[in-house]
Amino acid sequence: MSFLDLDEFLLELAPQVCMVFSPIMDVKKYPANVDLCLVEGAICNEDHLEMAKTIRCHTKFVVAFGDCAITGNVSAIRNQLGLGGRENVLQRAYVEAAQLNQCVPSMRGIVPPLLERVLPLHEVIPVDFFLTGCPPHPNKIRSFLCQWLAGDNPRLEGLDLKMG
Repeated sequence: MSFLDLDEFLLELAPQVCMVFSPIMDVKKYPANVDLCLVEGAICNEDHLEMAKTIRCHTKFVVAFGDCAITGNVSAIRNQLGLGGRENVLQRAYVEAAQLNQCVPSMRGIVPPLLERVLPLHEVIPVDFFLTGCPPHPNKIRSFLCQWLAGDNPRLEGLDLKMG
């Protein structure tokens, strides 16, 4: 949503970029030779882990986009449950909180296997840039993209990134 809050800047941005993969696109396989990828969210399950590794293999610059990707944030609360935390989460979500069909789905492909701990992106793959915020403020996103598209090494500090 914060990305969409770039409003008119999205019209300026459109001719400068070619979006090749996104949750809003119907692309099933991550392409090769991607210049920049904004990765949001923590690494919580085996599917996330596999996708992060694929992104890193096929992308020149990876951005941890937002506090969940940077720290694990809310998703990482489950780490406080210690060993067995993933089973506790599944039990709570699919059995205790369910009104119908109170059981953890067991068919492969329904619920990706959870990792024992929720991880920030940089603990799984090398990350080139970190855009903080929950979500990152549109000014931060715009400043970062303008600098990066100009061929500069983005400076992620200063007045141009001030929120508000």
